[in-house]
Amino acid sequence: MPPSNIVRSPEVEPQLSPLGVASLLSRARILQRAALGGTTRPLLRGKNLGLLCEAQPDEAQALFRRAAEELGAHVAVMRSSLSPASSPQEVQHTARMLGRLYEAMECQGVDPVLVQRIAEHAGIPVFDGAATRAHAADRLAEMLGDTTSRADNRRFILQAMLLEAIG
Repeated sequence: MPPSNIVRSPEVEPQLSPLGVASLLSRARILQRAALGGTTRPLLRGKNLGLLCEAQPDEAQALFRRAAEELGAHVAVMRSSLSPASSPQEVQHTARMLGRLYEAMECQGVDPVLVQRIAEHAGIPVFDGAATRAHAADRLAEMLGDTTSRADNRRFILQAMLLEAIG
């Protein structure tokens, strides 16, 4: 399992090694074939994921929820009262609580500095906008080909990332 305090953000993902990219794509292709064959298994059954977001429900939130729930995970959607100006103790306390409640967190629309501070103390994988179009995962979806739609490819990449982090 990768170190739990690494933020997987748009700035971090492109630094994946060629082997890391190949591994992620391989896992996504396995998920793609399972979906096409109707044999998707609940590989994240019993896992609880948090979705911390600042915006109203949108496509990225729906994508994250669908990707996780198709694999059997439960997703809790919440708004944060934290800001970059929050005290270090408040961020630390909140991050530790999130780490006790969830196996991983996806942060969408949250200030990157705040996401990094949460990741430092949560003790779980923290993703920074992994389901958004601005994330490197979106570019990896193009590499899955045209067997399935681009939207489905994004979902398979996201599922592969979740399985790699907490599966």
